[in-house]
Amino acid sequence: MSIFFYKMTHDSGAAPCVAQGLLSLAICKPMIRTSADEGDLVFGFAANSLRKDNALIYIARVTAVARNGEYYFDTRFAHRLDRIYQLRGAHFERRRGALFHDRPGDLIHDLGPPPLYARAAVLLSTDFRYFGAKGTASYKVRYRSLGRAIANLKRGHRVNHGTAVLDELLSLKDAVWKTHRRRQIGHPTEAPDPRVSQRGGACGKLEFRAQKPRGLRKRTRCA
Repeated sequence: MSIFFYKMTHDSGAAPCVAQGLLSLAICKPMIRTSADEGDLVFGFAANSLRKDNALIYIARVTAVARNGEYYFDTRFAHRLDRIYQLRGAHFERRRGALFHDRPGDLIHDLGPPPLYARAAVLLSTDFRYFGAKGTASYKVRYRSLGRAIANLKRGHRVNHGTAVLDELLSLKDAVWKTHRRRQIGHPTEAPDPRVSQRGGACGKLEFRAQKPRGLRKRTRCA
């Protein structure tokens, strides 16, 4: 199992998108989307530019991964706000009226360059807790190692995380699930803006292998 955690520079209903009991991460964080698999955990905390307290915005256990652009032509996802691309012929293009990512270069960043579109993977979760604007930084009181790790997580930096951060992330997930039965607790912090990139801030990754010592060190460079 891998655990990903990162700082969100925006929370406008795009990344993640929460609707009809499903959380999707389709745009932003391509390194997480192409690395995560079923059973992995993803934590999203607010970056300083979004909220200075680095509030917890969401936690999701990945329950499925739509790969190879499947998300954009599967009719099950037709009305989701983050389904902003469509396949025309052999190439993807931005959908008319899409609410997010209308800047040059956004499509390549989200999906990867043609013809492979290697980044066109979407994480799906039916096992999540999304706080949005109702997120708080109360986790810092109990989980001090995690609080320091989030505060020190800077874009483009490589950070080594020890077992304390892993333990606290897992404990935080369990505590949130016990406290909140509803999957969606709040609504997005911001309104949609197509001019804004959802690329996000720095992120970290921890790997847990049951048959090896839990000495966890992994690079945290993300885009």
